[in-house]
Amino acid sequence: MGGSSLQLLLTFFLFLLCMKPALGNYWGVGNANLNCKERERQTLIKIKEDLIDDHDHLSSWSTEVGREDCCKWRGVHCNNHAGHVTQLNLSISDVEPLRGKLSPFLSELQYLTSLDVSYNDFNHTQIPKSIASLSNLRHLDFSRANFGRNIPFQLGNLSSLQYLDLGWNNFNEPENLEWLRPLSSLSVLCMTSVNLSKVNNWLHVVNQLPYLTVLVLRTCSLPNIFSIPHVNSSNSLDVLNLSDNNLTSSSSVLEWLFNSNTSVVGLGLSHNQFQGLIPDAFSKIHSLELLILNDNEFEGGIPKSFSGMCNLKILSLSNNNLSELLLGIVHNLTGSANHSIEELYLHNNHIMGSFPDLTAFSSLRVLFLSANRLSGTIPESLGKQSNLERLYVGGNPFEGVISEAHFSKLTKLKVFHIYNNSLVFNFSSNWVPPFQLEQLYFVSCQLGFGLPKWLQTQKSYYWLDLSNSTILDTLSNSYWIFPNQKFYMNLSDNQISGHIPNLSLESSFGSIIDLSSNELEGEIPSFVFRGVHLDLSKNMLSKLAFSLCAANNNSLRFLDLSNNRLSGELPDCWMHFEGLKILKLENNNFHGKIPSSVGSLIEIETLDLGNNNFSGELPSFLKNCSKLIFLNLRNNSFSGLIPMWLGRSHPNLVDLILRSNHFYGRMPPHLCHLTYLQILDLALNKITGSIPKCLNNLISLMDKKNPSVAISHSYEVLSLSYVDHTIWMWKGREYEYRNNHVLVKSIDLSSNKLNGVIPKEIGVLDGLISLNLSNNLLTGKITSDIGLLYSLEVLDLSDNKLCGEIPSTLALIDRLNFLNLRNNNLSGRIPIGPQFNTFIASAYEGNPNLCGFPLPKNCLGEETPQNPTVNRSNGDISMQGEEDGFITLGFYVSATIGFVASFWGVCGTLLLNWSWQLSNFKFLNNIRD
Repeated sequence: MGGSSLQLLLTFFLFLLCMKPALGNYWGVGNANLNCKERERQTLIKIKEDLIDDHDHLSSWSTEVGREDCCKWRGVHCNNHAGHVTQLNLSISDVEPLRGKLSPFLSELQYLTSLDVSYNDFNHTQIPKSIASLSNLRHLDFSRANFGRNIPFQLGNLSSLQYLDLGWNNFNEPENLEWLRPLSSLSVLCMTSVNLSKVNNWLHVVNQLPYLTVLVLRTCSLPNIFSIPHVNSSNSLDVLNLSDNNLTSSSSVLEWLFNSNTSVVGLGLSHNQFQGLIPDAFSKIHSLELLILNDNEFEGGIPKSFSGMCNLKILSLSNNNLSELLLGIVHNLTGSANHSIEELYLHNNHIMGSFPDLTAFSSLRVLFLSANRLSGTIPESLGKQSNLERLYVGGNPFEGVISEAHFSKLTKLKVFHIYNNSLVFNFSSNWVPPFQLEQLYFVSCQLGFGLPKWLQTQKSYYWLDLSNSTILDTLSNSYWIFPNQKFYMNLSDNQISGHIPNLSLESSFGSIIDLSSNELEGEIPSFVFRGVHLDLSKNMLSKLAFSLCAANNNSLRFLDLSNNRLSGELPDCWMHFEGLKILKLENNNFHGKIPSSVGSLIEIETLDLGNNNFSGELPSFLKNCSKLIFLNLRNNSFSGLIPMWLGRSHPNLVDLILRSNHFYGRMPPHLCHLTYLQILDLALNKITGSIPKCLNNLISLMDKKNPSVAISHSYEVLSLSYVDHTIWMWKGREYEYRNNHVLVKSIDLSSNKLNGVIPKEIGVLDGLISLNLSNNLLTGKITSDIGLLYSLEVLDLSDNKLCGEIPSTLALIDRLNFLNLRNNNLSGRIPIGPQFNTFIASAYEGNPNLCGFPLPKNCLGEETPQNPTVNRSNGDISMQGEEDGFITLGFYVSATIGFVASFWGVCGTLLLNWSWQLSNFKFLNNIRD
């Protein structure tokens, strides 16, 4: 959050320095008293013909009677005297952009001084080279317009150009920037996200632009420069942003900066690879107001010289390796800087010590100290920071009490973030805070037993996160907890009971609500379904139907009602939620068929109906849900054939779980078309026929290095993401996989009626972790290719009719730690290997013709079952027994003679010698006592 705010601030600096008064009425329509030139009007019509205007933004560009004057058209500005088009703004909307291509007829608008086509979609087409003939052009903005191909070097002909922004497009990597040198009037240059990795002289080129005041080369893969360019610039830069590159401390960029640009106002060097101590030389830039050094590898602390930076307002050092005491950092900023600093970002470092008195920083508005190693108590002097607006102190092991005194003069406080500590919050029940918060983030704290009563006084907040904070309260009458504007609310993982109040809140539209893992009960009110994200899982809610169908919200993206007590048939009104991506209803008491309106969920990616009592065949309208990634129907009463279309209509499916239903018929080979599949669970059904040989088409199970695909879904609400999780049988027990879901690549076809042999093609799935084919009617030998499953940890082939020997290739699977081959017709010796030493006899029981360790049955030629040892020299595996010639008949004879001689040597002496007998008797008697 801090990093994005700083980038916005740097952009604001850029905006202030870039906007010129000469732009005039740039965002409006033209002068109403002029008539445009006919030739230019025709040119604009040609330009429109190359554009796709889906939302009629350019409806005013018309030849109809009364609308001929192009100076009145949207985005067109004309000269006040001659009526020529001088400014053209096609930057209409970043949400509803123009599409198509930019017409080369632009070159006919010869009087054009400003052209802005940013935030459009030109589909990777090239910037027309003819624009280079617009000799009067001073302002040119091509940013975020989805241009592609090469940047035309002809742009270097625009000698009057003062402002050029090419950022955030899809250009090919330029070989050089020599075309920039002739742009001697250029004041602002922005090339964000243009890949300049091949331009080794970029610094030399931009250094020869004499009037350059703003340079933004963010995310450009800039190569490091190891020689300082000759300085011939008449003016130093005001704003320099080289963030998100690969610059290192060995580069000469910092040296160039310190020697040639000592009047910089805003400096961004974040997300690079600068190491070591922070250079003292930054303090030489006395004009510096904004210094962003976050996301590097700086160590130590802040130089003492920073105390003299009397203009410094914003300092960001977050996400580094700073390890100094916070008191030392405060001391090294105390001088002039402490009076000017307004925003201080130090979060996610290794800063230690206690929380010092900050009253000397009288201008401080924003303070980020989260995720450090600060300890002790937070001093009450914090309450004297009267200008403080945003405070982030979470993720430090603070102790003690937070009371009203800590907020006594924080009248401007808008944001308070604190989490994961042992602080106890102690406020009187009638406390009225001096502030009106916008964001309150108390996570994993000790708030006490009830919802904070002082929240009733807050009328402006839109962000409330009190999750996992020991709240024991009822929600039934807590109407005040829901804000009167679009909001984010997270009260999960508490002990909140009662009913969700039935409100008519317009503010719920577009909101995010998470009340999961509480003790809520009763009916779900309809207003909560009007948001974009709703999680009510793990409660005791029991009523749904009417409230859901009354909502009618195509903006809802995430709905989790799992682990409740909801019952009855599923409401048939899902056509009102066509934008839904995640739907989780598992572990409830729903019954009946899946309603047809579920087929309207064309954006759905996760559909989890597991552990209910749904019935009927899989309906064909599920073919419409072609974007499905995760489908879980386990533990229901579905029946019929597994349909062919399941493998055709869902090409992105990663998890398919149909376990514990009543499906019958053959396993359709079309499932082999699911090339992204990583979990296939058809266990506990009535599936017949053979295992398809085409399983070798499941390419996501072929490579153990192949990462999991598409199990994490993100959607356009605060960049929220969701990771699928499922219940999986692992070594005979059920486990829930969530964050480690990526590790599970499994096939479970157990407890069906499959017959035939295990196909050897299964051996190519070397990324497979678990294979369970137990409790079927499989016959034949276990294919030796099963030893090629080098990632396999679990193998269960029990309760089949397999015969022959256990393949010795299984000993090659180093990771195998669970093996079950019970109740088959296997025969011969159990293979020898390090894994097989760990398996107990029950893994092989019910195979009367097996022998060898760990079974009590000897193999032919053995008197006792041998505990194998492993000889790993040359990769060989052998038993050190009779076969190696060490334990022979002579060995047994020698051992017997030795034992007899030793026995009678001791006992015979005792029988013949009376004094020894007496001594031995006394010794044994003492031992007994």
